[in-house]
Amino acid sequence: MAARDLAIGMIFLVQTTVGILGNSSLLSYYLFLCLTGCRSRPIDLILKHLIVGNSLVILAKGVPQTRAALGLRHSLGDLGCKLLFYVHRVGRGVSISTTCLLSVLQAVIISPWTSRWAELKWNAPKYVSTSISLCWILQMLVNVIFPIYITGKLSNKNITNNKDFRYCSTVRHDKATDSAFAALLSFPDVVCLGLMLGASSCMVLILHRHKQRVQHIRTTNASHQYSESRATKTILLLVSTFVGFYMLSAIFQVTLSVVDNPSWFLLSTNSVITLCFPTVSPYVLMCRDSRASRLCFA
Repeated sequence: MAARDLAIGMIFLVQTTVGILGNSSLLSYYLFLCLTGCRSRPIDLILKHLIVGNSLVILAKGVPQTRAALGLRHSLGDLGCKLLFYVHRVGRGVSISTTCLLSVLQAVIISPWTSRWAELKWNAPKYVSTSISLCWILQMLVNVIFPIYITGKLSNKNITNNKDFRYCSTVRHDKATDSAFAALLSFPDVVCLGLMLGASSCMVLILHRHKQRVQHIRTTNASHQYSESRATKTILLLVSTFVGFYMLSAIFQVTLSVVDNPSWFLLSTNSVITLCFPTVSPYVLMCRDSRASRLCFA
């Protein structure tokens, strides 16, 4: 086994192990809150689905990439490759959608009651479950076209017309078709990214105005305001982490869509970046929530 394969295999192994541990611990924490009868916030429901989406990405991307990099050859076949890629795309889409929903909901929650968003602020938590269901349905429908072009490597008869992804491959088209295909799949992501940036800008502006307003005023509900401010900053940190990794991943995704024979370095780097947010996000949430960190790390 080449040294570079061993190195990248260990990176994938660490990412997968740390990611599964973090997401499973945080999901167990929220399930523990439900079982003990603690009052659940709408944001907690979104976080549960975010964790599920992240877990799907890690299992469908990290595990096969680790096996391929470490030389553990195995044939998934057409069905296995199609299923893995589909689960990865749906999990990734749900992760993006729920992060977007999380930032928009928090921006609505902390908006002043006197604003024109007051009615939306009152009704928004009621539609969280419906919005999450729509996220799952939309991602499953949008990505249903994706497995059509995925095949198992050992079942390929015309290898010259396929683009190799180490453990699976995809049918190669002309650059115009591949670019249009990439644009179609990226459109929901771009919409979510725009909403996230808009909601984050609103949250930053609201926090700044609130800080100026109460800087010299002592209030009886200071603890509640501190809690909301801390939750908002946590979500801003989570969104910033996502946007940073997403922009890097988008650059590599565009490159992969137009390159006929992507190199080992390009494929490996794109996979590492893709796994970064699902791996890091649960620890961002735990570090900002003292209760979760105490229980999970215990």
